[in-house]
Formats: sequence, C-alpha cells, structure tokens
Amino acid sequence: MLIRDALLPEFDQEMATTRRLFERIPDDKLSFKPHPKSMDMGTLATHLSELTDWTTETIGKDSIDLAGFDPSTRKIVASRADLLAKFDNSVAKARAALATAENDQLMQPWSLKSGDKVFFTMSKVAVLRAFVFNHSVHHRGQLSVYLRLNDIPVPAMYGPSADEPGM
Repeated sequence: MLIRDALLPEFDQEMATTRRLFERIPDDKLSFKPHPKSMDMGTLATHLSELTDWTTETIGKDSIDLAGFDPSTRKIVASRADLLAKFDNSVAKARAALATAENDQLMQPWSLKSGDKVFFTMSKVAVLRAFVFNHSVHHRGQLSVYLRLNDIPVPAMYGPSADEPGM
C-alpha cells in the first residue's frame, strides 16, 4: 500500500474542516483576541492556513531552516476572502505534492533547524502527521473557541457541534 493513499482521505477531510471554520470568520473580527497573550483571529487563521504549506516544503525538501525568519514580517490576511484564496491555493499545491509522493520519499528524514542548530529530525510522513495534520487540529480548536466567544456558529468537525447538532 502507498502511504499517500492512506494520507489523502485524511488530508481532504482535515482541509475541508479547516475551510468550514475559515468561512465563518467575519472580516470585522480579525483583530479579536481572547487574551493579551493570544494571537488575534487574523494571525491565528493566517498561521493555520500556512501550516498547509508545510506539505510541499516537507515532501520537496530535506529541511526547513528558520535562521533569519522574522514572524513580524508575515503578511496577515486582511479579509476572509483573502484567507480563503490563500488557503485554497495552498491546499491545491499540497494535495498535488502528496498525491505524487512515493513511499521511499515519505520515509526519508526531514529536519527543522535554525542555522547549525537542529531542533528535530524525523521521517517526512511523521512531519506531515505532526506538523500539518495534528498541528492544524490544535489551532482549529483554538479558532473554534474564538468563534464561540464571538457568538459565531461553530461547524461540526468530528461529530455534531452545539450549532450543528444534526451533523
């Protein structure tokens, strides 16, 4: 069995769920933050959208080097329309990369580093599961709380929600 054949249905489901959350973010709430230490909704949504980019970065490279990365220079989405366009573009590229990935490629080691410092090395498939799928679930959970705190209906994700009980 090809690893990609096991990952693709999960990828599709997780990306569709993320998109449903993004569709509910009103433009006038992008600056909302539930606590001074929290990211605002626009920054959180941008970060969640960018996690999908890790798919192509992981499959196509042996590492990501964060040396010189300045998070303050990131372009934060200015509207829901911008967010959805950015996300849809990223998902299309990520799915295409995943759909052609071979088992030996996905089992190769991949590292996250900053200059000479290596934070971790694991197989590419483990990176995809941990930093695309699971990390996205974590931030979707945060985003769903942001929606709830603003009385915005939370979509069903892995079963019914209080706002979509029949799902």
